[in-house]
Amino acid sequence: MNKSDRLLAIVLELQRKRTLRAEDLAATFETSVRTIYRDMQALSEAGVPIIGSPGQGYSLMEGFFLPPVRFTAEEAVALLIGADLVEQAFDRNYGNSARDVQRKVEAILSHELLQEVSRIRSTFRLIHFGEQNLRKREKQYAELLHQAIMCRQKVRFRYKKHIPEPDGNRESIRDVAPYGLVLTGGLWALLAYCDLRKDIRRFRLTRMDGLTMLADSFELPEHFSFEDYKPPDNREWEVQPLVQSAISDQVKEEKSFYIEEMEEKPDGVLVKLRVRHLDEIFSWVLGMGAKALVLEPSSLREKIREEAGKLLKRY
Repeated sequence: MNKSDRLLAIVLELQRKRTLRAEDLAATFETSVRTIYRDMQALSEAGVPIIGSPGQGYSLMEGFFLPPVRFTAEEAVALLIGADLVEQAFDRNYGNSARDVQRKVEAILSHELLQEVSRIRSTFRLIHFGEQNLRKREKQYAELLHQAIMCRQKVRFRYKKHIPEPDGNRESIRDVAPYGLVLTGGLWALLAYCDLRKDIRRFRLTRMDGLTMLADSFELPEHFSFEDYKPPDNREWEVQPLVQSAISDQVKEEKSFYIEEMEEKPDGVLVKLRVRHLDEIFSWVLGMGAKALVLEPSSLREKIREEAGKLLKRY
């Protein structure tokens, strides 16, 4: 990075973070503290109102604002593709905002740069899989849940689980305090405190029905951080299928959450998975048919053997 670019970047960093030490700026721009001192002197001489506070760092005079004056083609593409993703995956309000961002970015690009950006964008394509009506409802639920999160209002919905409860029921009514939304693998999930389970749980929006906002309000726990929260890992079952090499690439591409390790063997690839319930992985293993052999646990081997017997009788 040359000096001119670094001076502009320093001003933008100070706008973004308000106060920064010379050591922080030196680390960010991979230069020496002495160089930062010279840069600050150069900015001051150029008329930028830099304030230096001993023991605290540098900041800009209140009210000073320097808008970004240019984008590279790659920076503009990153912004526009990000806006495309927001428009497709987020609710209507953020979708409209994403389109506004696109228009503003395109408006400040030169004709030549806009042509280059359009050429690069034409080489990318975002595709969302899933049934259209289901995705429409998922977006509507995401919008309502975001409103409930911002207003700190509880919500109620009927939830259908993939694996039945001990009593055999798959569906239950949940009253929850919504903490935040998570987008994973193109699917939205809600992180919330569940009144029924008396604990924090994750709920897929595609499995919700009849979502409504309640009048009851809630407060976030004092030390809870949505960004830092990690759910407890209660996957106690280890599953080891030996997969034929012919489908090993397919297994890798699926990027299953449950896979912990894949090890090449002379007769295939040993896949090591960890799950909470064997039913979570049963259909996945069964779908590979004779191209996979479960080595552990024996209970899953027996379950697959029983299912194969049923299939044989049916066909």
